[in-house]
Amino acid sequence: MGRDEEEIMQKMEEYINNGVFLGWLINRKNRQVEIYRIGKEVEVLDNPDSLSGEDILLGFILDLEMIW
Repeated sequence: MGRDEEEIMQKMEEYINNGVFLGWLINRKNRQVEIYRIGKEVEVLDNPDSLSGEDILLGFILDLEMIW
């Protein structure tokens, strides 16, 4: 993991610690998504088709087809 990636991950943790309910860190190169949530461990998804806004953004779906 490079320095830039570490800094981005630290920034996501900072956002969550400051009250952001849901954060997605999308890694196009590895086709992975890290999902950050308050009070939960980071969840890593490999090559997901889409992301849900869960109960934070009800009904929101991000189609990842164009990103990959």
